[in-house]
Amino acid sequence: MGRRAVAKAAVAGAALVVTGGTGSAAARARVMGGVVPRLPAPTGPYPLGVAALHLVDRGRRDPWAPAIAVRELMVTVFYPARDVRGRPVAPRMTADAAATFAVLDPAVHPGLPTSGVDWAAASTHAHTDAPALPGRRPVLLYSPGGADPRTLGTGLAEELASRGRVVVTVDHPGDASEVDFPARTAWRKKVRTTVFEGDPRKDPGLFRTAIGARVADLRFVLDRLGVLAAGGNPDAAGRPLPDGLGRALDLRRVGAYGHSAGGTAVAQALYEDRRIGAAVCMEGYLDHPPQAPGREGELFPVARYGVDRPLLLLGTDGFADQEALERSWSAAAAHPGRHVRRRRIEGAGHWVFTDYGPVVARLHEAGLMTREDRVRMVGAMGAAESVPLVRGLVGSFFDRWAA
Repeated sequence: MGRRAVAKAAVAGAALVVTGGTGSAAARARVMGGVVPRLPAPTGPYPLGVAALHLVDRGRRDPWAPAIAVRELMVTVFYPARDVRGRPVAPRMTADAAATFAVLDPAVHPGLPTSGVDWAAASTHAHTDAPALPGRRPVLLYSPGGADPRTLGTGLAEELASRGRVVVTVDHPGDASEVDFPARTAWRKKVRTTVFEGDPRKDPGLFRTAIGARVADLRFVLDRLGVLAAGGNPDAAGRPLPDGLGRALDLRRVGAYGHSAGGTAVAQALYEDRRIGAAVCMEGYLDHPPQAPGREGELFPVARYGVDRPLLLLGTDGFADQEALERSWSAAAAHPGRHVRRRRIEGAGHWVFTDYGPVVARLHEAGLMTREDRVRMVGAMGAAESVPLVRGLVGSFFDRWAA
């Protein structure tokens, strides 16, 4: 599906759901009482609060639309809460985001059902604007995969936050399938959809722009978290913040983790920004795509020169492009100092690191996906095994290196 067709379908789908129509996939699912894609509960001892922030970088033009003089982002902050009584549980996606997601994601990830799923009904386990538990806590940043929204990392973010961290999931507008802003923006639309027409790895210039934008986004988010920790309000509209949220941030202990293109971005951000003390790259390339067939792509500096802080390269045996991934990962791990560690999950696929791990298994059980499509996305391993395994590997790494 071309970029214009994707954008047109997303806008039409969103409009139908918001106005109560039944022509989009999300609307049909709601009318039919579709399957609700629930996430496993977090296992840590802390109840969770959650807040969304709209951030505006006035010192940078939008990389995907240079005519726009600012870069606008959306982030979600998950944190241990002091008291959640009377605070509603937050939805996993806004209604507009869910409507767009229902149309776009089957195009981005073939095999996902185009109907029968009530994405809008999915909830988190976190409570909107609950007061933060007193005490400074380590901070983790999350960058999702290419064309994926930050909401696909909700399950792992909740787990890490329930174990005593503040977790900030970051959307990369123009790259993400959809980003729902709280109001009309410089982009002049409330929901912004992806510019990607296909795999960014097949376009060296596009991939370079995407990773460069993501690294800059992550560094800017850290800047704004500094404002929050100092007692300011970084939200563009100055919306009220949860009580004690800024005081919960310990920016001396920062880690970052990301999936696919997000893994590439956090690894390179670790190299560029010493505020980040450790990172987990979940199946992200550490090189650029080759400029021509038969040539090798340029290594990112993190792989070419190495890092002096811990980096975990976490992969699966089901990744389709193992040979290309191996080249850059081997280069990164070859540097002295033993700062790079590698782990691989057997019986798993590329999206097992995301909410698709449990969700795709549920959609297969409900007869909405074939077994072949499930295995292609998340592998044959059951969610009862894969979810604790991913949570354990990422959580234990940060327990040691960003605690």
